[in-house]
Parts: sequence; C-alpha cells; structure tokens
Amino acid sequence: MNADVLHKGLSDAVVDMDEDGAVRLAHLAVAEGADAYLAIDRGLAKGMERAGKLFEEEEYFVPELIICADAMNAGIDVLKPHLSGGALSVKRRAVIGVIEGDTHDIGKNLVKMMLESAGFEMTDLGRDVPASVFVDKAVEADAELILLSSLMTTTMDAMADVVRLLVERGIRERFKVAVGGGPISQAFADRIGADGYGKNATEAVRLCCALTGVGAGLEQAPGKS
Repeated sequence: MNADVLHKGLSDAVVDMDEDGAVRLAHLAVAEGADAYLAIDRGLAKGMERAGKLFEEEEYFVPELIICADAMNAGIDVLKPHLSGGALSVKRRAVIGVIEGDTHDIGKNLVKMMLESAGFEMTDLGRDVPASVFVDKAVEADAELILLSSLMTTTMDAMADVVRLLVERGIRERFKVAVGGGPISQAFADRIGADGYGKNATEAVRLCCALTGVGAGLEQAPGKS
C-alpha cells in the first residue's frame, strides 16, 4: 500500500473511532515493512490531532475523544515493537491534578489522556490536592511539568502556592508549571508566575510539547524529518 494512503487510513481510523481498523492497518504496515515511526507520527498521531480539533469545534465531546485515543493507542501497541530506535524512547514526565478544595476532574482527566496519547508519562494526583503534594510528587517522579487544574474561583488562588513552594525550596527552575480550567486565564497564569496556560485539552498538549521541547504529539525520531 502507498505510504500516504496507509497514513491517511490510520488517521481516518482514529477519527472514525475504529479501533479494529487501526489495528488492522497497523498490522498491514508491519507486514509491508512500512516505517513504524512514520505510521505513528503521520497516521495515528495525526488522527488524534484531527480529533482534538473536532473537540475544539464542539463536534466531538469527551466520550468520542476517549474512543479516538483508544483506537490510536491500539495501533501504537502494534507498531511500537517495530520502531527502529529513538522514537518514543524518551518520556517526558508530568504530574497533574486538581488543586486543593476542588473535586471537578473531567477536564484534568481529558488532558491526562491526551498527553499520554502524545507520549508523556503522567502521574495523576487526583482531586483536592494540596500544593505541597504537587511539589513533593513532582520531585519524586523527576517530572519536568506540574499541571494544575481548577474549575472553582474559590480555589484557583491555591495554584500560586505551588509556585511559591517551588521558589521557597530553591527548585523553581527544575519545573515548568502550567495551569488550566474554567476560570483560569493567561493573565492569571502570568500573575502567579506560571509558565503557561491552556484553555482546553488540545491547547494544553501543544503547550506541554512546547514547554518540554518536543514536537506536536510524538517525539521526533533520530534521522527523521
């Protein structure tokens, strides 16, 4: 099968929430000796990017996005053993959670899922998480990112405590801190000294990739253009 046709088929399978189709085409890619990295990057990951745009446009919602991610991950599972080396080998680690006092975690769960699909290694701290736990767990996990979520205006100021604790412990430069949630804005992120703000899940993925210096989705494999 022509490589472009294969990549489009893999991408379409993800967008169409067709897990069986993604697996079938991934096996076909292996059987035909196709480049596994490109099949992931230009096929499956591209499909997830398209699904994310549909989510932004409110054509897809959380359930559809979850099924798309399942299809993508099923295809990746087939292709990953056939990567020639380098691709997906270096994980970017992040801790994520909902700040203390808030128990709304749908948005946090979506961001976590999409970042895992993009190749990040996620430590999910759950809901109602104290600032000190974010810092302790980020150090323990040797994370690069601390991701804070809040849906309540009464709890969002607690995000500033995470940045303050990092400064007090002399480890602020070790971590990038990103914030998100309904009442959060770029102005708020700037005010508390965060490194970035994502207004939705797809923007959060782009932000995290930019903050950690990786491509939009999967890491670039050595020698690939």
